[in-house]
Amino acid sequence: MILAYCLGCYGLRATSAWAASAGLADIANTALLYRLRQSEKWLKALVEQALVRAAPQPASGRLIRIIDGTSVPQAGTAAKASNKLWRIHSAFSLPAERFDYFELTDEKGGETLDRIPVIPGEIRLADRAFAQPDRMAALISAGADFVVRAGWKNLRWLEADGVPLDLLALLEKGAPEGQIDRQVWIGRKGGPVLGLRLIAVKKPPEAAEAARRKARRNAQKEGYTISQGTLAAADWVILVTSLKRETYPAADVLALYRLRWRIELAFKRLKSVIGLKAPPGFDERSAKPYVLAHLLMILVLEPLVSEFEDSPRLDAAA
Repeated sequence: MILAYCLGCYGLRATSAWAASAGLADIANTALLYRLRQSEKWLKALVEQALVRAAPQPASGRLIRIIDGTSVPQAGTAAKASNKLWRIHSAFSLPAERFDYFELTDEKGGETLDRIPVIPGEIRLADRAFAQPDRMAALISAGADFVVRAGWKNLRWLEADGVPLDLLALLEKGAPEGQIDRQVWIGRKGGPVLGLRLIAVKKPPEAAEAARRKARRNAQKEGYTISQGTLAAADWVILVTSLKRETYPAADVLALYRLRWRIELAFKRLKSVIGLKAPPGFDERSAKPYVLAHLLMILVLEPLVSEFEDSPRLDAAA
């Protein structure tokens, strides 16, 4: 009944009536609400059990895990006014193409590169929101590698001797070739500088112009003047990685990062196919079970996706 209410289109009263007519159970809507509010730990245990079965094992070909989060708004005018959210922190593994980790928090639960436990040997892919030097160092210490997108000014770029690196000048110098692959050092707050590899590739003209338009729209919306540096950097995809050049040429690193869109498709399935949206009601005791029911259902259905789809996704990710 809880799954029928959370995943269906009926309210509590109609769900209770449906269950009675179907011979499933004969309980009042108030009793169903009470059970729903008591079900968080139970649903969380079911999600955790499903995740254990889905947990990937390190392989000789190396496990690829895409890290990202999605969110749904909390209900109510006051919650909307203060931008209150339910945030779902996720890991999506390849080539299995399955979620293998979920953590549910409110909007105060920050997105960090090392929030999700490390599987030694994995390669972790993440967008620019996860360009966090101290977290990158923690990943390396735990036995993982990463490919993370970076903005031109959200990291403290350094040369080997600690002198600041002018990234924009470096990009301008590399423009004729259209690609940069070199050692770089990143300043940290919680430890010594971090030696990484910088890979930057110039975008096609259409993609670069689209990025500039988006940057201008954001600046206009937020009411600030866009910098010339931001417009210049819009020509490039900038990545930092711990993968070694001897083993992973730049083309392979770029191909790895292009797999990041797979998690976006998985979030789309979670919201459009499974139907996750803003939980009804104001009470956290019913809102959390509502979200957990949807996470449980995507975990149940993911192993069956390949049976219903004629898609090259799995072969392409292998």
